[in-house]
Amino acid sequence: MASHRRPKQPTRMRTTVLGVTAAAAVVLSGQAANAAPAKPSKGEVKAKVDALYEEAEQATEKFNGAKQRQDKLETEIGQLQDQVARGQQDLNALRGTLGSMASAQYRSGGIDQSLALFLSADPDSYLDKASTLEQLSGQQVEAVQKIQAKQRTLAQQRQEAAGKLTDLDATRKELGEKKKVSSDKLAEAQALLNSLTAQERSQIKDEDSRASRSESERVNLGNVKPSGRAGAALAAAQTKLGSAYISGHTGPNSFDCSGLTQWAYKQANVSISRVTFTQINDGTRIGRSQLQPGDLVFFYGDLHHVGLYAGNNMVLHASNPRSGVKYESINNMPFQFGVRVGG
Repeated sequence: MASHRRPKQPTRMRTTVLGVTAAAAVVLSGQAANAAPAKPSKGEVKAKVDALYEEAEQATEKFNGAKQRQDKLETEIGQLQDQVARGQQDLNALRGTLGSMASAQYRSGGIDQSLALFLSADPDSYLDKASTLEQLSGQQVEAVQKIQAKQRTLAQQRQEAAGKLTDLDATRKELGEKKKVSSDKLAEAQALLNSLTAQERSQIKDEDSRASRSESERVNLGNVKPSGRAGAALAAAQTKLGSAYISGHTGPNSFDCSGLTQWAYKQANVSISRVTFTQINDGTRIGRSQLQPGDLVFFYGDLHHVGLYAGNNMVLHASNPRSGVKYESINNMPFQFGVRVGG
């Protein structure tokens, strides 16, 4: 009988408490779901911005390399096209000479069949047959052979130009891609900085200024006395302390990292290449213990950053868009090797 009793009903108070608890849980759950993510701290923003600057610089150096290849290809294509145009003029002149021979032969009693075939619309395959040349006079054979040689040269030059035009199209595509990557990273970094308050941005600027003064004092304490062309390059770069960092710039008022080193050595009458990936081959590689003022110093595994060794374990470099050209401890970046530039 007991198994068939009606279950005991909860009291009115218990039902009310359960209802309130459930409602509160729903409200809290909704608040948690709608809560805005925590705003990153000033330090977190600064670290993220520096990381974005590094990514932008990687793309910038690849952009600079593509730009250099584009300029070289455009020059080479222009030279080849000029050669082809001149070669075509020479070919036309040679054909004109052979045409004059044919006219003279015709006036003297009829044109040789072999010569007539050569002067027709498509003589190339016919000229490849040795028997054809055997039927011509010595002077005519020499003229025909010159024309054949010129035709082969022109065909090679046109083929080479076509290949370079294909390379140029690919290079221009890469140029646009790398420029977009760099621009996007810099825009993202600027947006992060803009998310800070004016006071926080001012604090970061003050911190950078204090660090820069401290780094300059360390260089001075090192009693660096650079000499030679490397020393002259370092002295030139020192006149640009505080200059702006702008991707793709090579001076005289703004620079990217390899733009500064190229400009500095140019002031010392030494020509080095444009980008980090080729500047590594502009001299003799050396270890950290061998560094002297003015040597090139390369950082990061992919070698996308370069500066000038300033002595006392300091490097002078175009750092990033926030700090520009400044001194910095060589320990702040992953050092790879130095390069002593010849000349």
